[in-house]
Amino acid sequence: MSKTINIDQLENLLANQEINLIDVREADEYASGHIPSAVNMPLSQLDDSFLSLDADKSYYLVCQMGGRSARAYQFLEAQGFDVTNVDGGTSAWSGPLAY
Repeated sequence: MSKTINIDQLENLLANQEINLIDVREADEYASGHIPSAVNMPLSQLDDSFLSLDADKSYYLVCQMGGRSARAYQFLEAQGFDVTNVDGGTSAWSGPLAY
């Protein structure tokens, strides 16, 4: 069973603590607006880039609507990472976006 939070829960987490938020959209999508503090790690490159992640940390995964982050979740969980998928994605984010 996958760990999932909704966008409201993510907003609450971001307001109260530092979390590791990964945006798995492609670089051009990320550049057109992303949730503040999110780091870009495109799903298409995840099979190589995940090696830079710290296995002792927890990560929250976000994309535009939740589909790609769900795939990233499956991949990273299989690699032994503690991950949570953000349901609704950037399209549900009501706060300001970073550019």
